[in-house]
Amino acid sequence: MVDKRSPMPMYYQIEEDLKQRMDTGEFRAGEMIPSERELSEHYDVSRMTVRQAMTNMVNDGYLYREKGKGTFVAEQKIEQPLQGMTSFTEDMKQRGMEASSRLIAFERQPATKEIAGKLALGEDADVFLVQRIRYADKKPMAVETTYLPASLLPELTEEIVQGSLYEYVENELNRTIEKATQMIEATVADDHQSKLLDVPEHSAVLLIERNSVLTDGTPFEVVKSAYRADRYKFISDIYR
Repeated sequence: MVDKRSPMPMYYQIEEDLKQRMDTGEFRAGEMIPSERELSEHYDVSRMTVRQAMTNMVNDGYLYREKGKGTFVAEQKIEQPLQGMTSFTEDMKQRGMEASSRLIAFERQPATKEIAGKLALGEDADVFLVQRIRYADKKPMAVETTYLPASLLPELTEEIVQGSLYEYVENELNRTIEKATQMIEATVADDHQSKLLDVPEHSAVLLIERNSVLTDGTPFEVVKSAYRADRYKFISDIYR
């Protein structure tokens, strides 16, 4: 219930109470929460106050609305630390989730000027282009496009890229991936990305580009990914 004597705004108190009820399992992911009328009666506040609380929670990714149906509890976002370097498969395993992929494209082609520059390749060098949809517990999370130097991975096959590429490089090729530069940009999904990620057109996505190198300084990959912003978030520890 809300405390009308508290200096905290009532809509904020409602948000916190609803979050707590989600944490305890009273409201589970995918379930519809009570209507504005029911919540206004429950908390003894105006529907406008309830509407503000629910709108804030929709904007923050805790709830989502379906036109003509109601308001539902959203899936909890997956947290990805900005420290450390792991593959998508490793990330999901650490969270007890099943990682899987669907291969959309796998082909060998001449590197563009942009990709050749980032991979330190000469003219007419080839790269493998690998595009996959990444799933967590069978739900689409990201569209990932990877560029790999063909000279570094001459025996790369579709079967290999269906699994964890990092595990293949480190366990089969005995090469060590040392570090990566990662850039993150907020934008909206284009038509192609919307279809692959099963989200409405112009939904928010996180565009992430990762440029990785091996311990000897050899550029290893350029990865461009579009992550669903409603299912993924990045966290970072900052020290003074």
